[in-house]
Amino acid sequence: MQLVVARIGRAHGIKGEVTVEVRTDEPELRLGPGAVLATEPASAGPLTIESGRVHSGRLLLRFEGVRDRNAAEALRNTLLIAEVDPEELPEDPEEFYDHQLIDLDVVTVDGTEVGRISEISHLPYQDLLVVKRPDGGEVLIPFVSEVVPEIDLEAQRAVIDPPPGLLDEAEAEIAGSRKDETAGNRKGDTAGDRKSAAADSGETAGDDRKGDTAGGREDESS
Repeated sequence: MQLVVARIGRAHGIKGEVTVEVRTDEPELRLGPGAVLATEPASAGPLTIESGRVHSGRLLLRFEGVRDRNAAEALRNTLLIAEVDPEELPEDPEEFYDHQLIDLDVVTVDGTEVGRISEISHLPYQDLLVVKRPDGGEVLIPFVSEVVPEIDLEAQRAVIDPPPGLLDEAEAEIAGSRKDETAGNRKGDTAGDRKSAAADSGETAGDDRKGDTAGGREDESS
């Protein structure tokens, strides 16, 4: 399974370092020295990480064979893609990969159907569940514990407790109309990674790959 773990930003200095926009909560695992990453566009890679360091709150990477500013700048906006075992799960039980969340049914705490998760949007300040409504519309659900108190992977369901105004309750439909659909329509754990950071919504230049990790649900009070 291919997961987008970072996007290369601008060159830093004159010795080939680049800034990276991290799209994983496991940078020490995905973006450590020696990691070999595919790229989008493919012509830019594969790239092997030679070294990394944090500078002014941003991760800087140097790749093997990239020795000057011009070569580093040529990589700008390239997506870094890791190969990950689809059976791999986050260590933190409050963290979920994108592929675990995509296609979960979304219901309110009283059982009212809201829709189905179609995408995870990784923004700098929080993660959002993009939920496709039965009428074809979309609603964005902040992925924080106060709003999403329960993720039941076995039941393929996300339970939400939306604050006033987040949903138009008059248009919500009672769960049941889609219970006859086959479970084969669910992507379950076959599509991307979630634990954050990327709001960049973890998009991958038009393909179906999802951003690596969307981070655990954050407590809004933190």
